[in-house]
Amino acid sequence: MQPSFTTVKETILTLAQPERAIALARFFKTAPGQYGEGDRFLGLSMPQQHAIVNQYRQLPVSEAEYLVRDVYHECRMVGLLIWVVQTRKGSSIQRAEILERYLANRPYINNWDLVDVTCPHIVGRHIIQGDRSVLYDLAREDHLWSQRIAIVSTIALIRLGQFSDTFALAELLLPHRHDLIHKAIGWMLRETGKRSADALEEFLHDHIRQLPHTTLRYAIERFDAPPGAITLIYDAV
Repeated sequence: MQPSFTTVKETILTLAQPERAIALARFFKTAPGQYGEGDRFLGLSMPQQHAIVNQYRQLPVSEAEYLVRDVYHECRMVGLLIWVVQTRKGSSIQRAEILERYLANRPYINNWDLVDVTCPHIVGRHIIQGDRSVLYDLAREDHLWSQRIAIVSTIALIRLGQFSDTFALAELLLPHRHDLIHKAIGWMLRETGKRSADALEEFLHDHIRQLPHTTLRYAIERFDAPPGAITLIYDAV
């Protein structure tokens, strides 16, 4: 007998830690006016959530969707991680269904951790196969989390030594005003630099005057260049 949404949620609820939930709500900026406003936590650790995912990885895709739409952050995380596992091991038909449901449920994928641990696997696997238009559609939406999904998903391409879409999306999103996008761009640029310092340096040379401070700081965090090289790049443009 396959597990159900109700069974999984009951398991999650039994592990609630109210004091830890308060700290998580503060960490993920859930106060009025903050990016995670109104989100609710139960206080589970990531190892606990991964253990639940492993236990219920056979949950039907449609049942996992109920978790993804749940009021509690940990339920959404578990549902999304079940989709990640099923994307890795499922058929092409199942992967296509998960991608469609993932994109349709973006209003519930509404914090940076939910984005960052899932989109490289679900959206990333799709774009590796060739269709990258979804990245640009997401980046052009007036929706913070869709835009973060767009840029962070490119880590799947970066790992294959393909940087052009990361750079194109970074250019598209450079005028963005939110710090979470600045950080995401910088992170992807840093990942690019780990694989090609020359590619990163060229991008910095062309765009350094447009880079938000946070993006630049993240991008050069592990930049293997002589001291003062970034200053020289800046002065040269």
